[in-house]
Amino acid sequence: MSDTAMLSVKEIDLFYGAAQALRGVTLQATRGEVTCILGRNGVGKTSLLRAITGHQAIAGGSISLEGKALDGMKPHDRASRGIAYVPQGREIFPLLTVRENLETGYAVLPSGKRSVPDDVFELFPVLGDMMHRRGGDLSGGQQQQLAIGRAMVMQPSLLVLDEPTEGIQPSIIKDIGRAIQYLRDKGTMAIVLVEQYFDFAQELADKFIVLDRGEVVASGDRKKLLESDVRQHLTV
Repeated sequence: MSDTAMLSVKEIDLFYGAAQALRGVTLQATRGEVTCILGRNGVGKTSLLRAITGHQAIAGGSISLEGKALDGMKPHDRASRGIAYVPQGREIFPLLTVRENLETGYAVLPSGKRSVPDDVFELFPVLGDMMHRRGGDLSGGQQQQLAIGRAMVMQPSLLVLDEPTEGIQPSIIKDIGRAIQYLRDKGTMAIVLVEQYFDFAQELADKFIVLDRGEVVASGDRKKLLESDVRQHLTV
């Protein structure tokens, strides 16, 4: 595994009008590792992901992928560079079939690479069984599996996941955890995961950063970061 960061976020600031959502946030994400962002609701976790994926402009600092600056690039251009985003709420297309939803991932791929990888169906067999069902007919957990499968179709170098366990039944949470482990262990991508549940994050993460009021208040490797230090920033 390379020590070179796939994603480098340096000292970024982000505002919504006059309100500052991020203050000098820095993080790195490395291929073959899960970097987990933890914190209470409203501390800037989703804002950080929106900055990385180009959905919200930053006011200061820099974001680069494989050493190349992303500043000013639109979300589609970042997706073409290898960033796949699974947002909170999944945002699948409810009127398209499962097959059509997966194929929307083709948009960022050259014509010769447009296929659904076999491991999508190995990780999420239900998708293979429901290829002709509309996305809106799937349960919330199945829609989350579909959203992750669509991101896998994009063959990303950086996978960004915003609270993939939110509102999901326990059996599917386990499936999603196994999928994240599998994708990490393949070693082809860096994974950035926003999560509120410490136990789920602790099982998966190689590195943590903890946000509070838009700032990084703790960070480190899983082995070095004390659970007590993290949990004090997660309790309401």
